[in-house]
Amino acid sequence: MNGAWNDFVLIDNRDGAVTLSREQIAKLCHRQRGVGADGLILLKNAEGEGDWAWDFYNADGSDAEMCGNGARCFASYIQHTLGGDGTLSFETACGLIRAEIGDTTVTVNLTNPHSLALNETISTTDGEKTVHSLNTGVPHAVLMVDDADAAMVASLGEEIRHHDHFAPAGTNVNFVQNLAPGKIRVRTYERGVGETLACGTGVCASAILAAQLNDWPANVQVTVLGGDTLQVAFENDGDNFSNVQLTGPAQFVFEGTMAV
Repeated sequence: MNGAWNDFVLIDNRDGAVTLSREQIAKLCHRQRGVGADGLILLKNAEGEGDWAWDFYNADGSDAEMCGNGARCFASYIQHTLGGDGTLSFETACGLIRAEIGDTTVTVNLTNPHSLALNETISTTDGEKTVHSLNTGVPHAVLMVDDADAAMVASLGEEIRHHDHFAPAGTNVNFVQNLAPGKIRVRTYERGVGETLACGTGVCASAILAAQLNDWPANVQVTVLGGDTLQVAFENDGDNFSNVQLTGPAQFVFEGTMAV
């Protein structure tokens, strides 16, 4: 499946029969030797208050707490596989996610963001950079740029992802261009993946921070590298954010089997 060109392998593991090593996950996600994906998601039975649960892995096989585009795809996958009334919840490492599946889009309510930090300065090989940070399920750093297309996403993104300022866990890195009031363009370098065509949690972090920095209303349109535009709505009380909603497409690409 893909959500705004952020693509995923999804596997029904309700019976618990699927056990994959980090190397096997990386093979499945490899674009030349496997299916090819930005991440892999296992559907599991819930252990708490959710309807279902997931295990989510980055393309290199590492664990990830959350993924906004993956959450939309996962919700649509559950509806496609098991049916339902279009609303559901599922348990993740960062908390309970609620989803509403529409005709052409899926909306997910993310867990409340935290760890806001504005206007911090870090040293890079490209000079001093001002970064803003927010955790929207996973940590994100945001750099405001004049032209997202000209941003050094691969080199600077990798450097900041591993920067001592964000040690030990590191961070995802977003390069954000203001297009108009309430509209931004984002490119994201993700931990465990590299640059992706979209990143849901990065879209949310970028939208919230752009609104905060520019005093915009809490409803932002975000255009991603793949060309799709996602909608981010939220509530805030000063520096406290809640009811974050991410709306965008979730599309099936194909079903199949692969030997690992």
